[in-house]
Amino acid sequence: MSETTVTAGSPTTSTAPAVPRAGRARAARIALRTVQVLLALFYGLASALPKLIAHPTAVESFDRIGWGSGAMYTIGALELAGGIALLVPVLQSVAAIALSALMVGAFIVQLTAFDGQNAATPLILIVPLTLIAWARRSHNTDLVRLLRRR
Repeated sequence: MSETTVTAGSPTTSTAPAVPRAGRARAARIALRTVQVLLALFYGLASALPKLIAHPTAVESFDRIGWGSGAMYTIGALELAGGIALLVPVLQSVAAIALSALMVGAFIVQLTAFDGQNAATPLILIVPLTLIAWARRSHNTDLVRLLRRR
């Protein structure tokens, strides 16, 4: 694009070195990994655990929906599996997509059964999950390759 010509006695101008770009890429990878760990903790501890131990608030919510304990344990297990899968490199993108789908369902339930009381929460969670799914999409080909070997 533009070239810098250096002549004797003239000040040297330079283009931005590649090091800051590499530093930004590394910082972005670290930030994304941090978000993944935080979401994994959220899904494993704050969301799945109350369902899996049949905490009274979770039981009450599922009774209000009319789904009962079977659905509560199933959704808790799916959330726990998704949270763990967010930490497994080959499963990260698929886990984020699956958890996003689960959040779409949670959004619909919040609107229909709970009058939209906490409907924003699943939508807010979909944003970083979508980012993870997109940023880690290269792992999908690795997963397909692994599955084809078997």
